[in-house]
Amino acid sequence: MNEIIPIETITSRIYLIRGMKIMLDFDLAGLYQVETRALKQAVRRNSKRFPEDFMFVLTNQEVTSLRSQIVTSSWGGTRYPPMAFTEQGVDKNAEGRM
Repeated sequence: MNEIIPIETITSRIYLIRGMKIMLDFDLAGLYQVETRALKQAVRRNSKRFPEDFMFVLTNQEVTSLRSQIVTSSWGGTRYPPMAFTEQGVDKNAEGRM
């Protein structure tokens, strides 16, 4: 990942959930140019590095609320609720470079 990503691209993918600024797994995977599945597998393999203040799974109610707020949905037909990464969790991903 050598290209510079415009700040608007990043900020448009940050949401406020549970009083925390978060980025959803598929948006984070897109920024790192990896498949969402690969990101989730890496997180599961290293679950001890991602406590709840770093990453959590959205509840069904949170998913419904976010979908109603986002007019253009890139969520497709996901089977499971997305993972939400806090600022610390995003930084942790950057350290590991997946």
